Amino acid sequence: MPRFLFNIISSCCRQPALALCLCLLPSAALAFNFDDVAAKAKQLAESPYKKPAKNIPKALENITYDQYRDIRMRTDKTHWRNAKLPFELAFFHQGLFFESPVKINEVSDKSVQEIRFDPKSYNYGANEINTKDLTGLGFAGFRVHYNINTPQYKDEVIAFLGASYFRAVGKRQLYGLSARGLTIDTALNSGEEFPHFTEFWIVRPDAAAKELTIYALLDSRRLAGAYRFIVKPGVDTVVDVKTQLYLRENVSKLGIAPLTTMFFFGENQRASIEDYRPEVHDSDGLSVQSGTGEWLWRPLVNPKRLLVTSFATINPSGFGLMQRDRHFNSFEDLEAHYEARPSAWIEPLGAWGAGRVELVQIPTPDETNDNIVAFWIPDAAPRPGTPLAFEYRVLWQKDVEKRPPLSWVTQTRRGHGYRRKPDDSIAFLVDFEGPALKKLQNETSGTNGTNGMNGAKVEAIVTIDSNGKLLETNAYPNETTGGWRMTIRMRRIDDKKPVEMRGYLHSNNETLSETWSYILPPD
Repeated sequence: MPRFLFNIISSCCRQPALALCLCLLPSAALAFNFDDVAAKAKQLAESPYKKPAKNIPKALENITYDQYRDIRMRTDKTHWRNAKLPFELAFFHQGLFFESPVKINEVSDKSVQEIRFDPKSYNYGANEINTKDLTGLGFAGFRVHYNINTPQYKDEVIAFLGASYFRAVGKRQLYGLSARGLTIDTALNSGEEFPHFTEFWIVRPDAAAKELTIYALLDSRRLAGAYRFIVKPGVDTVVDVKTQLYLRENVSKLGIAPLTTMFFFGENQRASIEDYRPEVHDSDGLSVQSGTGEWLWRPLVNPKRLLVTSFATINPSGFGLMQRDRHFNSFEDLEAHYEARPSAWIEPLGAWGAGRVELVQIPTPDETNDNIVAFWIPDAAPRPGTPLAFEYRVLWQKDVEKRPPLSWVTQTRRGHGYRRKPDDSIAFLVDFEGPALKKLQNETSGTNGTNGMNGAKVEAIVTIDSNGKLLETNAYPNETTGGWRMTIRMRRIDDKKPVEMRGYLHSNNETLSETWSYILPPD
């Protein structure tokens, strides 16, 4: 997802609570639920695909990014503000790359009503736009406001804008990575297909509501789908997702519960250009909890060419793109505040069966593009005519994040194998922290902390694939953090090929940490 979409959402987030004067058109429908949107998706999939119609005038199609950002909604009304409800809605204007309207409806106890676009609800800034040319426009998407940081102000908590993208924040978080409804054929030579949410139904909340229900209809050339999102804002904003998909044609790679983020450079990969910031990323690693209970951590990289890896498992317990580094001095960016970007954890609801978590890492020359994608791919290929259903939970976290119970990786650092006289070997220093290691350090005895619990030796168990040679490994306490450090010195055999490495801490026949799983990209 281009980062300009994030900037658009962020600029709206910093605006005061907004208002929109809307005209509601009554519908013949008297009730609406997931079964209704599923029936629409099934009917849609049984018909030939039709591309969304473009309806924007040239004045909006040819505007620049800055001109589009200058189109702001009026601040006197938001949808539901006058009703004094806990949630409020605001709507994104069409223009720039948002050429086709997204239909948005309100569902109440008695009816379904379409929310109609009104140009009088917007301030167009320095743009010279004749509002008479905007007749018949719709919305590009919408955002939801709710009190999560202070009772005096309704913060933006979730936004749906562009294709099937949505992103959310919890308390004291800033927009970062995105979720998507679905991915199709990501990182294949045939090219990626981008499904779009074409219509939404938002259930009007009551005066005491703490959650908001949103239904969505997804369409694409090869499939259609029904979605339900239950949004629960809070310290961790939680979004429960239910989807049912109907294929028109076979799909080579169907990505379920996709997340997309940005990794430019970090502690394991220095910047390729002069930059005052030590790190620039929305997320620093992929975390996977397999169906067997094993926890894996793969630090992200910005490769020189496309890099696709995966982790096979049955009935995964969860996976996520995480921002574990929460120190401002790791980023030193007073505008972006990457340390406040949320992690997003996917928690399957029900058994997903056999499949794999795939990680796609794409080269990026700067921080303006999301270049990392992670999603679940089921082993059983879906077939046209057979509905495919999934349910899962997305947790947008910062203060309390999903982590392994024993210990976890806090940083991965890379450098020359020998510091005084650099050679062709490569060194990795991996720090672990967690309750198991805190207890272990308290009980440590022996020179340099080489002995662990009850006098047992703490070892770094490291394996490397055939393109690497393991030269040296060590494990010793990190007295500053209360954790432990694993060091690895290795040599790559063929610089044109990647190297896979795995490592974890072990003592007295017990595993003490999650598994650090690293891929060293081709040089």
